[in-house]
Amino acid sequence: QVQLVESGGGLVQPGGSLRLSCAASGIIFSIETMAWYRQAPGKQDNLVAVITSGGSTNYADSVKGRFTISRDNAKNTVYLQMNSLKPEDTAVYYCNVRVVSRQRVRSDYWGQGTQVTVSS
Repeated sequence: QVQLVESGGGLVQPGGSLRLSCAASGIIFSIETMAWYRQAPGKQDNLVAVITSGGSTNYADSVKGRFTISRDNAKNTVYLQMNSLKPEDTAVYYCNVRVVSRQRVRSDYWGQGTQVTVSS
């Protein structure tokens, strides 16, 4: 079993920055991907960024150039550095970790969510 704990959310002015962290604990055989999703009222879940075990990254077009996803494999932690924040970035951000077992069975784990509010 894997548990994810998120931190780093808060209130920030437009143009400001925040860094989200998500630490995975428990016995982990292998992490395939780590990702960030966000959800806002009236909107469906949206993939923000993903990083693979090999270190490759993908971003939603709306955040590309402003957000950076990274991971610390030794600490089983994924980060989301958010710069030049806009009001439309306001959402609850969820961390996702996809693990794979020795038997090649994949399982997804989710963080509790952290609120990011961008407002003047």
